[in-house]
Amino acid sequence: MLGATVCAAAQKAPTPASPASVEVVGGPRPESLDRLIGVLAELGLPLPATTRVYIYASRQAFRRGIVEDAHLSSEGADELAAFAVGLARPGRVLLNGRLADSGSEWIRLMAHELTHVAQFELAGGEGRADQWLAEGVAEHVAFQALERMGVGSLERQRKVALRRARGQAAVMQSRLDLATLGSPRQFTLRHQREGSTATYHLTFLLADYLVEHHGFPKVMQYFGRLRTRSSAAAFAITFGQPLEAFEREVLPYLKRAMADPEPTTPQP
Repeated sequence: MLGATVCAAAQKAPTPASPASVEVVGGPRPESLDRLIGVLAELGLPLPATTRVYIYASRQAFRRGIVEDAHLSSEGADELAAFAVGLARPGRVLLNGRLADSGSEWIRLMAHELTHVAQFELAGGEGRADQWLAEGVAEHVAFQALERMGVGSLERQRKVALRRARGQAAVMQSRLDLATLGSPRQFTLRHQREGSTATYHLTFLLADYLVEHHGFPKVMQYFGRLRTRSSAAAFAITFGQPLEAFEREVLPYLKRAMADPEPTTPQP
């Protein structure tokens, strides 16, 4: 069981945000979208007043959308379309519709990408957060949303993440080296090298640890502080230690938890 002070931090209710008006472009409006938007608002995630969700029927259409709707280069579109099924930019989300109507995985994808939009809104722009933390928090929010909607479990995802991140190179080598997961480009190169599944599950576990020890509202404060501070300064102010100290703190937990056949909530 977590200590009383940690439980109090983790259970502190976030301040609800106002639900945004989300327009869907390119496909029918997903039945779960409006409920999802309400859940994100309950979690205190601010979306821009007008947010667009683009849905593409194929990988080729998704690639064209990356260029035409996300305004990225053709070279970047080729790389992203080769492995990604979703992309977030300020005020917009692009989704490869091959997952449409596939139940909880489709909801998870929408929640993940809309969380990135909320992160951009809090930070005052994209690319200001450490990418590993942005990705980990987006996954954590997605599973909070699934749990609130009755189609998922945060505890079950924690166990899945610990199992699938076992053998992740950074943990096995006792060197997380989170600085090399900081930028979107560095993050892409590293997860291509070490495995996308293991890397994304690792970022979820890192975010989960911060949420359990500091509370979800505190974690979201990090993104708001990026408006006026560097990512390193925002992290240190929010969590009371520099990134390097956090790495030294969390690594033993990850090793213990990954070795435990029945992992539970992170312990202080």
